[in-house]
Amino acid sequence: MEVTLMKIVNLDGVTTNPGDLSWEPFEKLGDFTVYDRTEPNQIVKRAKGANALIINKTIITREILEKLKPELEYVGLQSTGYNVIDCKAAKELGITVCNIPSYSTNAVAQLVFAFILQITNKVSLHSKAVFDGEWCSCPDFCFWKAPLTELAGKKIGIIGFGAIGRKVAEIAETFSMSVLAYAPRPKDKGKLKTVEFVSLNELLSNSDIITCHCPLTPETENLINEDTISKMKKSAIFINTSRGPVVNEKALANALNNDMIQAAGLDVLSVEPANEDNPLLKAKNCYITPHIAWAAKETRARLLGILEDNLKAYIDGHPQNVVNK
Repeated sequence: MEVTLMKIVNLDGVTTNPGDLSWEPFEKLGDFTVYDRTEPNQIVKRAKGANALIINKTIITREILEKLKPELEYVGLQSTGYNVIDCKAAKELGITVCNIPSYSTNAVAQLVFAFILQITNKVSLHSKAVFDGEWCSCPDFCFWKAPLTELAGKKIGIIGFGAIGRKVAEIAETFSMSVLAYAPRPKDKGKLKTVEFVSLNELLSNSDIITCHCPLTPETENLINEDTISKMKKSAIFINTSRGPVVNEKALANALNNDMIQAAGLDVLSVEPANEDNPLLKAKNCYITPHIAWAAKETRARLLGILEDNLKAYIDGHPQNVVNK
């Protein structure tokens, strides 16, 4: 197939590129159309006739894939996760599915420590106090409204030790923290000095900070629940930047509201956008960001570069980052 004849459709491009990056490289690869977002009842109409489909959070079922054959031959994900598409059906139908691995490692690790530093240094609490006039009326040169915590000497427990988990460990060691890690299979420690691989129970009971970096699988769904939370220290800080369903949100909200753990920082929820009745929206000492760990301009530019490379590699007959081999 000539490259110029390929029909490429992006069904939800706005989060990846709201206008601060360029789609020009994709326009050079074929007849390219991009939609900001696509409702479920619009998918087949918009994607019909496409040879290459690009998606982010649009759900692509077997039924949809069958309706898009025989033209559809490639699906490019604008994400690392690929649970939004029926990969088994795609393989059976001869459709190649490619994802974007390891593009957001630095950005996600950065947000993990943004949460940690917010909670340990109480930045927003004290900034608000200053702007409310409390420093102006204070008899002393400083004051603090809640206990502050130094990270040096603390233990951080990392659940999942892929690229992001390893980067979090690296940053933690620069803060003079020690690292406990849990992974289902042995991992290389590389140049990390303090990492100790332990059981999940040991990690939960001995960590001052616990951060999740595991994929969403049947084994990890609901991993953080009433039982696992009960094993954590009352002073523990819990962070999740992996996938929302890893956490039982009702159990976590209950733990926060009853001072079973100190605080939580979450970039992901089980349903996104968040449901108004999500119990974590009213939980004590809970910080939630709207799935932004990946959203820095530099990170999204890297994503687009890999997305382009994936499509080029497929066109050239050497597909890369295939998730449904």
